Amino acid sequence: MGMQIAIDAMGGDFAPRNVIAGALDALREAGNRFEIIFVGNEERIRQEIHPGQSEGNHLAYTIVHAPQTIEMADSPTAALKAKKRSSIVVGIQLHKEGKANAFVSAGNTGAVMAASTLILGRIPGVARPTIGAFLPSEGGACLLLDAGANVDCRPRHLLEFAVMGTVYARSMLNYQNPSVGLLNIGEESTKGDERSLEAFELLSNSKLHFIGNVEGRDILKGKANVIICDGFVGNIILKFGESLLTTLMKRFQDHATRNFLKRVWNSLVYDTIKKMLWDFDYQVFGGVPFLGVNGISIIGHGGSTPKAIKNMILRAEEMVKKNIQREIEHGIRKV
Repeated sequence: MGMQIAIDAMGGDFAPRNVIAGALDALREAGNRFEIIFVGNEERIRQEIHPGQSEGNHLAYTIVHAPQTIEMADSPTAALKAKKRSSIVVGIQLHKEGKANAFVSAGNTGAVMAASTLILGRIPGVARPTIGAFLPSEGGACLLLDAGANVDCRPRHLLEFAVMGTVYARSMLNYQNPSVGLLNIGEESTKGDERSLEAFELLSNSKLHFIGNVEGRDILKGKANVIICDGFVGNIILKFGESLLTTLMKRFQDHATRNFLKRVWNSLVYDTIKKMLWDFDYQVFGGVPFLGVNGISIIGHGGSTPKAIKNMILRAEEMVKKNIQREIEHGIRKV
């Protein structure tokens, strides 16, 4: 077996059921191009895997027992110390030891980021690994960095995010020369606080395709392929974006139930509206990459569906194939 992807079978609000269902779907869709390593409570994992789902279809998976689970409410740093046999720690350790090519989890985000940083280490030259998020725009998917890993960033960190975002957008989103925008309160180069002004200068003097400052309204317009900001602002934007799809669909349903004619009309346009909102659905991307660590680590939403889990795994496979880790190292070295 060539590639192996370790997955935290106990991570998420609906684990291990959704995790196992999504992983088996990924194996079916990929035709066993890789092997899944389920990491977690072996007894619970085997209870969820039915013979007709896996063995009968000759799906490629193994199970590595990890008796402890880091819960969503656990403090990340405390949990890593107290639960060294957790599915997150064991799974990332498998990746560190070369027994897996990537690690995927829909569990405690803070714990996954902390364990990835401590166990895998940082790519040389990266001071702060960053978590990315995908937002829809008129020009296609937009990559937002940072989305919550670093709430207090220095200008140099923002430059690193821009480099890593450029590499990812070029390799994974197929933008030939990704444009980079610095999120600010105005487009003018003189806008923003001292950190923003210094970051603007660093980005302007880099060899990146930096287009200058962008405002919040420019994100959905697709003005830049990569948006750079600190994690405090980025996480607020991400959480707002996650709520947008639910709110729009609820408004649509409320409108549809007011009278019969509106129900008929809305049933006719429902498919069109659903396609319009497709880009807002987190399940399409599955998870977000944790960039800057010396490995491939993807973090999913706690409420991930089997579809989201499947897409997380397929994204991990693609990142391994395209050697994103080494591409980022090369990009950081150039800057």
